Amino acid sequence: MIFKALLGHDRSSRTMLTGWLVSVVALSLGACGDGGPASAGKQADARNAVPVETVRASQQSISANYSGTATLEAVGEAQVVAKTSAVVLRILAEEGTRVEKGQLLAQLDDAAAANKLAQATATLRKAQAAYDKAAKGYALKITPKADYDSLHYDLEAQKAVVAGAQLDLSYTRIVAPIAGVIARRSVKVGNLVQLNQALFDIVDLDPLQAVLNVPERDLGTLKAGQGVRMRVDALPAQEFAGVIARIAPVVDAASGTFRATCEFRDDSRTLKPGMFGRIEVTYDQRHDALVVPRNALAEEDGETSLFVVEPAPAAPAPAGAKGQPADKAPPPAFVAKRRVVKVGYADGDRVEVREGIQAGERVITVGRNAVRDGTQVQLLDGGTAAVDALALHKHMEPAQ
Repeated sequence: MIFKALLGHDRSSRTMLTGWLVSVVALSLGACGDGGPASAGKQADARNAVPVETVRASQQSISANYSGTATLEAVGEAQVVAKTSAVVLRILAEEGTRVEKGQLLAQLDDAAAANKLAQATATLRKAQAAYDKAAKGYALKITPKADYDSLHYDLEAQKAVVAGAQLDLSYTRIVAPIAGVIARRSVKVGNLVQLNQALFDIVDLDPLQAVLNVPERDLGTLKAGQGVRMRVDALPAQEFAGVIARIAPVVDAASGTFRATCEFRDDSRTLKPGMFGRIEVTYDQRHDALVVPRNALAEEDGETSLFVVEPAPAAPAPAGAKGQPADKAPPPAFVAKRRVVKVGYADGDRVEVREGIQAGERVITVGRNAVRDGTQVQLLDGGTAAVDALALHKHMEPAQ
């Protein structure tokens, strides 16, 4: 208000204002000089403080997890092949069809097989009649034993021929060997199929398996029966629950890993064999762990360390500072202190700290690479009176 009033007058008034400002500046410089070089040095240090962001170490629940990747595989899988040579008359199942064990999938031409069975059956009846007649004669001691035995052997052989003909006839009915879903149909109506030609592929989608190759150091942490969670690239928004079905009892010497087979049951049939899954196993949990963000930690010379923010040592008050107004008191100063810590479980972007810091201490997360042990820092994150004081001091600096 005074400045505006004076600036609004004539040249003599502005000349008087200029003189007054010079006097004020001189007095201010004299007042700053009373603090001595140490005071100026501290002001320079405050201006050169490294800006950092911090987070308080807090007690939270944290889980110990193992993560791995694997491809889903069908537990039950069968290829249906032709067991006889014939022409396909009907197809009764298509790709994607759910079938049960023994269900008819296709019908082959059975005329030739039925004719062979009829011939074998007729021959069997003839052999049966001859044997029955010989049996009566042998009982009456009319038929020699050699003739009786020969007719008996002929009868048994013909029974085997009939059984073979019945089996050949059954092969004209293509049935599902397992329950599952038709994954592929490789034949069409009218095709002449040959012996052992592939006709259908069937997969059982319940359950599906995924095999993890786990490093041997985790052999003692993973157990059969532990629950697992899986996400697949094709369905990133969904999570599927499963269980470790079994653990291989041996470690592969070449890779240094062991096999952990996980099973997943999906009633919605959303999961498919061949999908790539990211699997996570939670094998332990602590509910009162001291937790810090992962980006607060650094590995150096085989040690894990972080920086905590501590108040700087109080400096002696400069001469003549007694009774200094509160609004001119220096702002609180903070320094970064390096701490070597011992870490525990890691869960995502959080890490458990077992030794080295206490709950409530502030650890540096942003700006950590720019500080060293004892570096003066400026807190950028809000929420404390110290931060407010630093912000007030920053606004006051141009007026000094």
